Amino acid sequence: MKRILFSAIGIFAIIQSFGQQDTAVKKDSFRLLEPVEVTAVRAGEKAPFTKTNLSKKEIEKINLGQDIPFILNQTPSVIVNSDAGNGVGYTGIRIRGTDGTRINVTLNGIPYNDAESQGSFFVDLPDFTSSVNSMQVQRGVGTSSNGAGAFGATINVSTNEVNKDQYAEFNNSYGSFNTWKNTVKAGTGLIDDHFTADVRLSNITSDGYIDRASTNLKSFYFSTAYLNNKTSLRLNIFSGKEKTYQAWNGVPESKLKTDRTYNELGTEKPGAPYDNQTDNYIQSHYQLFFNQQLAKDLTFNTAIFLTRGKGYYEEYKGAQNYADYKLPYPVHGIDTTFTTDLVRDLWLDNYFYGDIFSFQYKTNKSQFILGGGWTRYDGAHYGNITWAQNGGLPEPNFKWYDLDAKKSDANIYFKQQTQIANYWSLFYDLQYRHVKYNLDGFQDNPSLLIHTDYNFFNPKLGVSYNRDGWNAYLSYSRAAKEPNRDDFEASLTQQPRAEKLNDIELGAGKKAKNYSWNAVFYYMHYKDQLVLTGKINDVGAYTRTNIPKSYRTGIELDGSVSITKWLKAAGNLSLSRNKVIDFIEYVDDYDDGGQKSYDHKSADIALSPGVIGGATISFIPAKNFEIGLLSKYVSKQFLDNTENEGRKLNPYYTQDARFIYTLQKGFLKEVNFIFQVNNIFNKKYEPSGYTFSYIYGGSLTTENYYYPMAGTNVMAGINLRL
Repeated sequence: MKRILFSAIGIFAIIQSFGQQDTAVKKDSFRLLEPVEVTAVRAGEKAPFTKTNLSKKEIEKINLGQDIPFILNQTPSVIVNSDAGNGVGYTGIRIRGTDGTRINVTLNGIPYNDAESQGSFFVDLPDFTSSVNSMQVQRGVGTSSNGAGAFGATINVSTNEVNKDQYAEFNNSYGSFNTWKNTVKAGTGLIDDHFTADVRLSNITSDGYIDRASTNLKSFYFSTAYLNNKTSLRLNIFSGKEKTYQAWNGVPESKLKTDRTYNELGTEKPGAPYDNQTDNYIQSHYQLFFNQQLAKDLTFNTAIFLTRGKGYYEEYKGAQNYADYKLPYPVHGIDTTFTTDLVRDLWLDNYFYGDIFSFQYKTNKSQFILGGGWTRYDGAHYGNITWAQNGGLPEPNFKWYDLDAKKSDANIYFKQQTQIANYWSLFYDLQYRHVKYNLDGFQDNPSLLIHTDYNFFNPKLGVSYNRDGWNAYLSYSRAAKEPNRDDFEASLTQQPRAEKLNDIELGAGKKAKNYSWNAVFYYMHYKDQLVLTGKINDVGAYTRTNIPKSYRTGIELDGSVSITKWLKAAGNLSLSRNKVIDFIEYVDDYDDGGQKSYDHKSADIALSPGVIGGATISFIPAKNFEIGLLSKYVSKQFLDNTENEGRKLNPYYTQDARFIYTLQKGFLKEVNFIFQVNNIFNKKYEPSGYTFSYIYGGSLTTENYYYPMAGTNVMAGINLRL
């Protein structure tokens, strides 16, 4: 029997069979295959890396306005937190204990991490989840990626799959803390099999669980594409505007039991807290993709992009010394004024732009990818004083510092996956990355100029086995990562070194009709990992310090089973050991001056619990009606690297419930009614925090700060699709 395959990039495939009665089957290949710009950075089905994939359908079930980290909460080894306590506004994620500055994030293959802090601020992507078609989370070093080096995990987000049919959606939800989400979406579908366009408008507001931790988020998304048999061209434009009341200081331990929603920010103002202690930022993205099939088995893709960000956070500061702001002391008659209350705005104004590309060549048994990219960051940091109670400003919006920063990043990689025998595949990936920093001073040290560069070689090698639903793999990966901007704020004799990581992953699993399971063993060994030690550098700042050796090792288990047509269960469990081999803690000595040091041997790495578990049970008691029970457990974790019982986060277990009823009637393609109850048992818990200590009055005092999450709270949504 002869089989002829006709395909168009991201459109469809027609399989025509001859020898029997002629048939034609149309397949939605864009629902089965990722866009080529995403396949260059994602791990394929047979790649020897640890990964979790989320489909559009899975994402839609849990999208009620919370940030991307909370969408990923039920994936293995994940812990999420929220400044406001309800998952809206500033949120954070840790994977295998790895913080957000070490998690590489790409949007359609384009780097998203902030070039300087290397963190990912999902608050600047309001309701972006409503435009997402799929996500992949890779744990460990993973495959070669664009942007900041993956130092524990990667999150690849894709919006570029084609929506074949025209649609219109109205998604609205409301819940506790006066939380609203309103989304309008529409798409043309494929017009004449060549053109498509999608658009979204979103608005999210919330008062927050924490006092005054309000959020006002607005965003839009627009994408249009032209596709034919060998070529596709796509333009994405999306933007987010956020205004959030600051709540990033957390709650001091002294108030945790009596006033869990306490917010100290804004309280430097006498009387009522300052009402505009807010963070204000607009981030706009422009992405242009070009894909070309050069030959039967050879495809080229490239994308140019610009990310434009501008904004500030405003704060009321009490009793500030004029000299700290380069201002003369005001003299009124014979009286000199040395301090004043003031309001200041700290600004960021930046451009992040560049290009990514890849050539992808496939044969019957092999796939080769040659790719890379170049990015440039141009950023301005400046501060304005907008008001001073005691006067003395030479001009309105007096600018007391103005500093520039530039960073360039270039990488090239070559990877190959080849079937070397029946059921066996070999994978290797060789990446070279060059990073160049130019930092022209810091807010508290404007004369410090940093001009440095880094050269990294990151090899990966692995072998995988796939047969009859069974899979197994073994891989080794090496990663290296440059320091963050704040790490450089020390003298030239105390500059940080790059971090290095060696990662071994051993996995096995089975997929069957009614069940699946996976088991992964990993060992991640760090050299020169940067951590806070409490040590003050020569300019009086607490910056991170390289520690020689540390490691993470553990076992991750996950699986799912369809027990009956109406009952399904899924779960994951991570057991790990996370250690700093030798750690020196530095504590300020306010009695005698200077600092005292304390040695710690083989202590737990901060914010790295030994046990993380999640489970989901889904019931379908009636047609179109689904009930989901979502559980999460996180064991004890420490706030610093001393393994001190007085500086810890208690273990917690939370239980959520979700109810979904789907209706299809008349002109409505689908109506979903979603009701979710979070933290059913009203557990008081804190998934994140920080600590510092000092010696005063002959004794050691420790100050712990926590980020509490809301107790029992609800969200209800109605999604209409026309």
